[in-house]
Amino acid sequence: MEDFFGKLFDFNATLELLGYDFVRNALLAAAVLGLVSGALAPMVVARRMSFAVHGTAELAFTGAAAALLIGTSVGGGALAGSVVAALLLGLLGQRDGERDSVIGAVLSFGLGLGVLLLALYPGRTSNKFSLLIGQIVGVDSADLALLTVAALAVLVVFAVIYRPLLFASVDAEVAVARGVPVRVLTPLFAVLVGVATALGVQTVGALLVLALMVTPGAAAARLTANPTMAIVLSVVFAEVAALGGIVLSLAPGVPVSAFITAISFLIYLVCRAVGTARLRGLSARRA
Repeated sequence: MEDFFGKLFDFNATLELLGYDFVRNALLAAAVLGLVSGALAPMVVARRMSFAVHGTAELAFTGAAAALLIGTSVGGGALAGSVVAALLLGLLGQRDGERDSVIGAVLSFGLGLGVLLLALYPGRTSNKFSLLIGQIVGVDSADLALLTVAALAVLVVFAVIYRPLLFASVDAEVAVARGVPVRVLTPLFAVLVGVATALGVQTVGALLVLALMVTPGAAAARLTANPTMAIVLSVVFAEVAALGGIVLSLAPGVPVSAFITAISFLIYLVCRAVGTARLRGLSARRA
């Protein structure tokens, strides 16, 4: 334990590692991922899609496992699997009453199939393990290019549909009455979440992707009800967690996901405490 904390605060070793190309690629990937996940997270929270993100991550994991087995791009496989999952969730889970059961069915199927594919993979155990907890230091130039293009596409589409999607999230019935294509927006946003989730799988893994896709948005919601400000705060929180997690993990050489999730949860706890104190102050003034 002492050796771990000694390495954690070994700033000279951290600075030395920051000079390597693979670390710079990891930081760039984390910055892109923090931007796209932070932008989507408040809407994920507003639309109560946290469980859907988890279900999507399972099929992203399945797609990555299939790509690992056949020897193609893991990032591409995760992206394909997440898009399939998002379409299934968006199309089959239109009704609120059946959404959770659809997600549960997709999640269990994806996890079971992914486990089978990993069992068939003859390569190193570390490659299998990285799909569950992430391996951002393995991001090469091709992966970074794919991540950047996919993230930009997600952000552009999200910007186009943001206002009608926000309207539909606040009051779906009124939005339908006003002519907002809710039945199109729901699966479309699910696909955007699926793509962003796939990008996060390679960073924090299928098991912990919620740390960037949900927690920053939940933290921002504790501080503001303004949708624009919530996105700004969420992006800041996601960037701090992603970049900070990588920097802290360098010297000890432990999985980056441990630090990303810890920082993200700490931010959430602080925001929750601040939000609760603010509400109590407002209640006291009214009294």
